Order: sequence, then structure tokens, then C-alpha cells
Amino acid sequence: MNPVVKRLKDLRELMEQRGIDIYVVPTSDFHESEYVGEYFKARKFITGFTGSAGTAVITKTQAGLWTDGRYFVQAKNQLKDSTVTLFPMGEENVPTVAEFVKENLPPKGCIGFDGRVVNGKAGEEYKNIADEKKGRLYVEEDLVDLIWEERPPMSKKPFFILEEKYSGKSTKEKLQEVRGEMEKEKADIHILTSLYDIAWLLNVRGGDIDYVPVVLSYLVLSKEECVWFLQQEILTEEQKSYLKDNGIVTKEYEEIYSYVPEIPGDKKALLHKSEVNYRIVNALKDTVEIIDKENPTELMKSVKNKTEAENTIKAHVKDGVAFTKFMYWLKNSIGKEEITEISASDVLENFRRQQENFLDLSFDTISAYGANAAMMHYSATEETNALLKPEGFLLVDSGGHYLEGTTDITRTMALGPITEEMRLHFTTVLCSNLNLASARFLHGCTGRNLDILSRGPLWKLGIDYKCGTGHGVGHILNVHEGPNSFRWQKREGVPEAVLEEGMITTDEPGVYIEGAYGIRTENELLCKKGVKNEYGQFMEFETITYAPIDLDAIDPNLMTEEQRAVLNEYHKKVYEVLSPYMTQEENKWLKEYTRAV
Repeated sequence: MNPVVKRLKDLRELMEQRGIDIYVVPTSDFHESEYVGEYFKARKFITGFTGSAGTAVITKTQAGLWTDGRYFVQAKNQLKDSTVTLFPMGEENVPTVAEFVKENLPPKGCIGFDGRVVNGKAGEEYKNIADEKKGRLYVEEDLVDLIWEERPPMSKKPFFILEEKYSGKSTKEKLQEVRGEMEKEKADIHILTSLYDIAWLLNVRGGDIDYVPVVLSYLVLSKEECVWFLQQEILTEEQKSYLKDNGIVTKEYEEIYSYVPEIPGDKKALLHKSEVNYRIVNALKDTVEIIDKENPTELMKSVKNKTEAENTIKAHVKDGVAFTKFMYWLKNSIGKEEITEISASDVLENFRRQQENFLDLSFDTISAYGANAAMMHYSATEETNALLKPEGFLLVDSGGHYLEGTTDITRTMALGPITEEMRLHFTTVLCSNLNLASARFLHGCTGRNLDILSRGPLWKLGIDYKCGTGHGVGHILNVHEGPNSFRWQKREGVPEAVLEEGMITTDEPGVYIEGAYGIRTENELLCKKGVKNEYGQFMEFETITYAPIDLDAIDPNLMTEEQRAVLNEYHKKVYEVLSPYMTQEENKWLKEYTRAV
């Protein structure tokens, strides 16, 4: 029997005992983190789906999984024999989670979820649905925990203080700036639960989520004090001294739930309901006025200061050396030795680990051969680990955290002969990437204004990719960071950020042909000011990723003269930047792979 079937049976028994009609299990920790530690992978436990995004909804007779276009193929495969139905988000006639819950909740019914893993905004939506049906919520208990016999423990890894030579700004300065923003909003209290924002604000980096160097914690800031709620046993004497010097008081992680109800009722609290969990929002006195806005730190950390930007470029040089050495090895070893998706990924990781100030990978490397690459966020396992052959494409999406910054790069490489269709698609993806990279635009534009530059060439072929074109990148934090992004669709409730100087955003169009192959070319773009004239302030991008784009897979005849010029200029820069760090043989190869076309 599929273990998921047994788990769903056990969960339904608990639901029956408590009078719960619908139970919701999101992919979340207590902080709305995109990626979560092993302790928090309840949705994976209850459905068997391992992707990083999705929500499970369990009724007395049905179980559904909602996930986005990156994971449709993977989810379809992983949900086989589980009795869990895939609801592909955004597709025609597919209800949203809220619509499904509303439709399936009986009169006077009960919606259950752990109030710590559902955000305040979503929790209120469920409450409104329950109220409409004259029903109720059940949110004080984690039912999955009661059936998860060997649940991994909650992480409590040590953390380190990020020196100002890497952060570019002191904690005291950052706290002062946030308090300034609170004053503008007339807020007395700011409740901050985003792990990335807390790590950025306090200049600390931890290890409580794989590949995301954060510390499980909450923070409450007022004019008078800054209270940091964390697992205090991890603190060293040096760290206690650092926190004291910065006026930061510490309390135990769980104490947030007794602290928040004690906030006086005449206070105004600044918090983002889409991030702060429902239990915390609900714990505030009814008379506390909530100012529901994005955390000021979100925009602050997305605009890299001069030190962060310069350091990030240094990180990309190291990462480019590692990736290019890997590409040289791959091109010269394919067909001569046995290489698999996993062993190739291991070689790349080893090249990264040889670089000075390397900390960790910035996410689990996607090493996907042939049809596996059609799954955007495929992760090779022992069962799926494909043997690489001297033909077709290998897609490798990878990155690293260095003390200087974070990287994210994708290259699709021809391992031998490819079809004309593959060449057409590869070249079109390249043109899409170059179009966006060379954009010039007036200040005030958002990523949605520019997305068509990238997607346009593919749309002309009648092809699309079911994801955004690019995302912001954290500074030794989550590799996916807002508010900047490139996408064409307006997302309800998600504000669109103006592209500012200092923002770093990925440029990663792709083609994904199910059952055949996947292609993605990804560079990072640093937003900069261009000329200013009577029309306004023009903006432009600097490409800060350095590694060859595989010329073996392109057809230059499908490119415009301007696109070829942009590619040639890029490759010239790649050679200039990387050649001092390569061997003589590697440089001979690199010269060939960065030649003008």
C-alpha cells in the first residue's frame, strides 16, 4: 500500500474525532518561508509530493494537491497510487484552494489547519468562508504532527555575524532606518517574522533551512526596544555581546505567542498579514490597530548597497570559474567515462567548494538530462538518475553562497548531436535572454513592463513557459527574493516593484517539451542608472553572470545582427573575466567557446 493512503486514513480519523470537515496543509513553516526545514515538510509527508510549492486539502472523501506550472509533470508522477488528485494552479476550470474549500465545506462545517503555518491573510479568508456557512475554524493543533511518528526535530543550527565589510551597513543603521519607516506609518510596533528580513536586519546568517542561511526566529521592534525570539541555547558569548551592543533583547522562540497578546490595545502594529502567521495576528488584542503593509526591510534588502553589489560581482567571478571548469570537464569527458546526472552535479559542487569564501550551495542543484529537464524544478534521485549520453541536452541550474554574495546560473549544454527543433528552441531562448539583458527603459518601469522582451520571441513560435522570467536574488539569503521580478501576469495582492538601481534579478526564459527535453539560459542582471535627459532617468542592466553559453547549440542565422553583437560582447567579457583563473588548456577551450559568431 502507498504510505500516503495510510497517512490520509489516520488523518481523517483525527478529523472525525474533532469534527473537522476540511483540513488544509500548506508548504510552510511558521514564517511563510519559500523553502522549509525537514521538520516543516508536512505537505510532503501527507501527499508524497516533494516539490517546494503546493497546498494539500483533505476532506472526508477527497484529497487534493495544488501546485504551480513548474511542478505539473513532477506532481503527476509522484501522486500516482496516492489517491491525491492534482489541481494544476492557473489552468482553465481549476478552482483555487479557497474556491474548493468554499464549495466543499458543508453548512456549519469546520475548516482545520495549524494556525502557525497559514498566514494571517489566508487564515482570514478561511474564517470568512466558515462564517458564511455558519461554521468554525480549528487552528490550535497540528494534526499531521500526531500521526508523524518519526518527525525530524526542529533545526537549531549555530549562526554567524556578517561583518560590515560584506553587509555594507551596520545593524544600528538598519534598525534606525526601519524605525524611520515605522514613524512614517505612525506605527508603535513592528512585528517581523520573515526569516530573510530578520537575518538581513540583524546582519546574521544561520543554517536552519538547507541552502538558505537563516535563523528560526521572530522579531518585534518598537521605538524603545528590539526583541529577538530565537532558540537561545545557540547563542555564544560573542553573539550575546554583539546583540547587547546593538540594543537587542532576546527571548525564547515560543515566547512570541505569550508576548504578542500583551501588546497594549492602544498601539498601532505594522505587520504584513501575507507573511505573519494567523495565530500571531489573531493573538493581538482586538483594539490594536493593524497597519497591513509590506515589511520596510523587503525593499531595503532588495536594493543592494554599493558594498553588496561589488561583492556580489566578486562572488559571480568565482562562481563563473567553477561553472566554466565544470563545463570544460563535461564537454571533454562525455562519451569517455560514465557520467550521471548526480555525478555531474557532484563534480560541479566540488569545483565550487574549491573557491575561496564558499559557504554552501544556494539551492539543490538541478542536473537534468533529456526528458527530465522538461520538469522545471526536477531533482535527480537514485531512482531517476539518468546516464548521460553523447547526444541531446543536459540542463544544469545551480548556484552558491559565498561570503561576498549569492549566485544563480543555468546553462543548457549539448552533449552531442541535437535535432533542428532543439537548435531552433535553444537559439530562441538565447535571443529571449539577450533581449531582456540589453533593455533600456525609463525609471518607473516594473518587471511586468519588460517581460515581453524576453517572452516575445517564444510567443512568436507559439510557445510559453509556465513561470516568471526572473526573480530577485537575496544577498547570502534566499536565492528567490522579492519584490522585483520579471513576469507578464498581474498577481492579485502582490505589489509590483519599480526596478531600482542596485536590484539584482535573474533573466531565465526557457522551453520545456514534456517527454523530450528542457532548455533554460539564466544570467543575473544588476539594475543601474543610464543616461538622464529631458525624457527622464533611463535605466539599464549589467549582466553579472560569467560563463559561456553553448555555441554548439545555436544557429546564428536565427539571430538578428544586434543579438549577435550582444552575445559576442558578453562572451568577450566572459573570457576577459575568467581567463586569469583558468589553466592553459582550459583557456584554449574557453577561447573557442567564447568566439564571435
